[in-house]
This record gives sequence, structure tokens and C-alpha cells, in this order.
Amino acid sequence: MQLAMTIDELHDFLARDFPQVAGSFEVVSVAPMQITVKLKVNDGHLRPGGTVSGPTMFGLADVSVYLAVLAMIGPKELSVTTSCAMDFMRKPAAETDLICECRLLKLGKVLAVGDALIFSEGDPKPVARANMTYSIPPKS
Repeated sequence: MQLAMTIDELHDFLARDFPQVAGSFEVVSVAPMQITVKLKVNDGHLRPGGTVSGPTMFGLADVSVYLAVLAMIGPKELSVTTSCAMDFMRKPAAETDLICECRLLKLGKVLAVGDALIFSEGDPKPVARANMTYSIPPKS
């Protein structure tokens, strides 16, 4: 399988079509059926107790799978999440960026299934895991 979008094209897509989140995420690497995305953690991502919030980690997993799908099929803005199961395994460090390592397990014509592992940068133990299914719009 071949990539349809490069790191620069994915960043350009976010800046143009998803500017409300573009500044928070950095695509670190992309390869066929896999992507690594960094969330630049700031005070807006924290919850009481001094840790990164669950919705923030969900957002990182969701954006990572979204970008992994787009990297393979091209800029289809209307690809959408249809299902998610998420496990929060340990408290992430509040002062550390989060890294999401995502791989697509299935890329079909109408559905894609991805697995996302989230880490505090520099720590080999995952803090969360998500399994997500995306609906892919029909070719026009």
C-alpha cells in the first residue's frame, strides 16, 4: 500500500480544514497503515488533580486515527468516527507531551479500523489505548 498524503500535506490539511486543532497536534512520522502524532500538552488539557484529561486523550486518539486514514486515502474531510472503545491505564504526566502510535488494522472501502496507543513522551508504558472505527465517504 502506498501513502496518499505526506507529513507536510497532513499538516497543511489540518491548518486549512481543521484550524481549531491544528496547532495542538504534530505528525511525527507516517508510513503505510501507521502514524505517530504528538499532542503538545498545555494547561487547557489538564483536569483537576494535575493530569491530562480523558477527553484530551480521546481527542489525540481520534485525530491520530483520522490522520492515519487520510494518509492512506487522501483528504476526505467527511471521514468520521463511528465507534470507539478506550482504556485509560495510568496517569499521564501533566507537564509532558503525549505521543500516539496508531496503526490501521483494516482499511476497506467504507470502514477503517485503527488501534491507538498513547504514551507520555519518554515513558515506554502506555497511558491509554483506543480502538476506533471510521466511516469512509463513498468516492464521488
